[in-house]
Amino acid sequence: MERWLADGRIVRACGLLGAVAIAFSSILVRLSHASPSTAAIFRCLFALPVLVVLAWLEDRRFGRRPWRERRWVVAAGVFLAADLILWHNSIEDVGAGLATVLANIQVVLVPLVAWAVLGEKPGRRVLAALPIALSGVVLISGVLQHGAYGRDPGRGALFGLGAGVAYVGFLLLLRRGGSDLRRVAGPLFDATLTCAVACVVAGLIIGDADLTPGWPGVGWLIVLGLTSQVLGWLLITISLPRLPAAITSLMLAVQPVGTLALAALILGESPSALQLAGVAVVIVGLLVVSRPVSRRARLPKQVVRLRSNQRECAGAVIANDVAVRAADQD
Repeated sequence: MERWLADGRIVRACGLLGAVAIAFSSILVRLSHASPSTAAIFRCLFALPVLVVLAWLEDRRFGRRPWRERRWVVAAGVFLAADLILWHNSIEDVGAGLATVLANIQVVLVPLVAWAVLGEKPGRRVLAALPIALSGVVLISGVLQHGAYGRDPGRGALFGLGAGVAYVGFLLLLRRGGSDLRRVAGPLFDATLTCAVACVVAGLIIGDADLTPGWPGVGWLIVLGLTSQVLGWLLITISLPRLPAAITSLMLAVQPVGTLALAALILGESPSALQLAGVAVVIVGLLVVSRPVSRRARLPKQVVRLRSNQRECAGAVIANDVAVRAADQD
């Protein structure tokens, strides 16, 4: 595996395939016609059989992970549950494409929360990008126009922002517990298992959990679990720490733009011109945060460290629905 990942072409292909896989996430949620909690529960449950096998293989090779690391990932799974339920509600209210764009605002929020909680001061680009991204959210919400696309675009925008905030908690806790870059499936399994349990509890409290969904919805949820929750997350987690920062910036835009196009083609979603302008503004804000600042930034420091010390701590994680543990954004 390490020999393959030494080839830049293979790494770029993995990153692109992972971005494409997660771009289908909200599309598959809509096609399943499942409630927000039901979709969150079963996307995790159907991913667990594959992840438990991969995690077991990692443990055989590298040894069992200590509880002091796993407890942070378990806590991250609770935040992931909140993120998925809020995001799935946003999908219902404002559509698959716009909800995905809204949730990606977490890229701007991660450095700000890291500043408040961990004392990691963000750069000027982050502070400049926040009002840009938030102005795009206002345009997407439809508050400045009549006839904006979506059942309730204003509420959908709030759900999307809430999903972004919850995802920040997931990313920071996953960062705290996922210090070994050799292990990809183990932390993802722990977070996904915890998320499934938390979604069942939350769904029963909310009252929208259906624990026996029918066909063909189950089929779409199986595809969602295997493609996005397993394949997409694993490919991006493996590839992004090894990609130059300029490429990761482009990957960052693939998911929301790809989802928006797929939602129009497959689901017939047609956001208004003002909402599409908001999409462009949000993506500009994301690219401002993630673009490299120097030639030195092209190769993530985590990769250099990994070559000499396989247990160096990873950096922050970016992109909605992506468990990446290394990036240059903070």
